[in-house]
Amino acid sequence: MATATNEKVLLRVRPRGFCAGVVRAVDIVELALEAYGAPVYVHHEIVHNTYVVEQLRRRGAIFVESIDDVPHGAVLVFSAHGVPPTVRDEAKQRSLRVIDATCPLVTKVHLEALKFAREGRTIILIGHKDHQEIVGTSGEAPDRTIVVDSIAAVDALEVDQPDRLAFLTQTTLSLYDTQEIVARLRQKFPLIVGPKSDDICYATQNRQEAVEQVAQDVDLILVVGSQNSSNSNRLVEVAKRRGVKSKLIDSATDVDASWLEGVSRVGLTAGASAPEVLVEQVSQRLAALGYTDQRDLDLIREDVRFTLPAELATIAPAPRR
Repeated sequence: MATATNEKVLLRVRPRGFCAGVVRAVDIVELALEAYGAPVYVHHEIVHNTYVVEQLRRRGAIFVESIDDVPHGAVLVFSAHGVPPTVRDEAKQRSLRVIDATCPLVTKVHLEALKFAREGRTIILIGHKDHQEIVGTSGEAPDRTIVVDSIAAVDALEVDQPDRLAFLTQTTLSLYDTQEIVARLRQKFPLIVGPKSDDICYATQNRQEAVEQVAQDVDLILVVGSQNSSNSNRLVEVAKRRGVKSKLIDSATDVDASWLEGVSRVGLTAGASAPEVLVEQVSQRLAALGYTDQRDLDLIREDVRFTLPAELATIAPAPRR
């Protein structure tokens, strides 16, 4: 933790904000609106960020939780979190023009679930039961999937065939917590198998590692992100585990001046679904509160890009945020 001084410094961490999957998902909705006109329907929030959803709503996107709310033949975008096969079937029955904005890294987990199910394995899916991503992944093999979110849940787990198990994880979890849960699974079920590579996405890992680094040099970490953003909440947890105060804020108006009493150095980051404009607004708010020495820390380089769906690839890309 930083040593208290009279200076007021803001350290803005990179990488932060939009990951490749979120850029792709938001671009898909914007390009769909451009190509087909409003309204374009979106199943669930396209990403978990209040500002992003509201901006797209103003442009003509309509967010729905049920396929029954989408008119026959309309354009429907699946969110970045993915959907279960039942939703795809419902969309087909209503003759909807579907554009899939599922993050490719989430699609990877879906394919792994199908593979393990075909092998006759019970899938232990690590994640938050009500999160949209877990709903989608578990839907690939609902009769073979058990969701756990803690070591305690693993300890309470009873299965019929302990030699026919596999585990998968939500892409936006805490690295630390997930490693502990996987270790307990392997301890309890020595024959359990897992994916060839880590399911937790590169952006989640990078942002957590960046927070770990900056936590050594600040008194407070602010994380820009919405309350329902899993990866944003995990960043707050990482900071607190490092012994640093941390707050999740949706926007600059959420910054409470009382948090800054006795705080000389503030770290600022953003979850993978939070746009850079919100970081800039928070920076301006902090400057008004005396943190005029503002520095960007480039800790981990990211250069991941995902291609657009074929039906939209020929349209000029939307501006990058």
